[in-house]
Amino acid sequence: MASDRPQAEMTARLVDAEQRMEKSIESLHRELGAIRTGRATPSLVDRLQVDYYGAMTPLQSLASISAPEARLLVIQPYDRGAMASIEKAIQKSEMGLNPSNDGQMIRIVIPQLTEDRRKDFVKIVKARAEEARVSVRNVRRLEVDQLRKLEKEDGVSSDEVADALVRVQKITDRFIVQVDELAHKKEAELLEV
Repeated sequence: MASDRPQAEMTARLVDAEQRMEKSIESLHRELGAIRTGRATPSLVDRLQVDYYGAMTPLQSLASISAPEARLLVIQPYDRGAMASIEKAIQKSEMGLNPSNDGQMIRIVIPQLTEDRRKDFVKIVKARAEEARVSVRNVRRLEVDQLRKLEKEDGVSSDEVADALVRVQKITDRFIVQVDELAHKKEAELLEV
């Protein structure tokens, strides 16, 4: 009975590690969605921060964003007073987009990517993927330290800890594969002409 608490704690640690690694994957997915591929998708601009009456606000909170055509984004602000701020935020962003405002909505024509720009975006994808891998590995390192601490302080057997360490590594490997798959998919999208 004495070993039930440490065993439950080890299981809880593994579940927690998996959840934190999943958050790293979700973050990578959002970041890769914001890298443009020559096709219009609302995710290109929905997280863009806009100075709305002195407060930095995500664009998705200020306007509806749609992609009626493959190369066109339409942004319809809920408050027309925010149009100038939205345009300025889009122009200042590193996406290289030029918005046009007709007084009712903002249209953004997504230009075709040049080969150099595609290669630059691929480098960004690789950097974001490496950041996600590091994040997943940091979770693994923290969990390994915690599991070894359980062995020393709570008297958990070294076999139980070794089994838990193997499980942590398997979880880590699974998430690293997911990072690689997301990165390769985005690279393929970017290099597709």
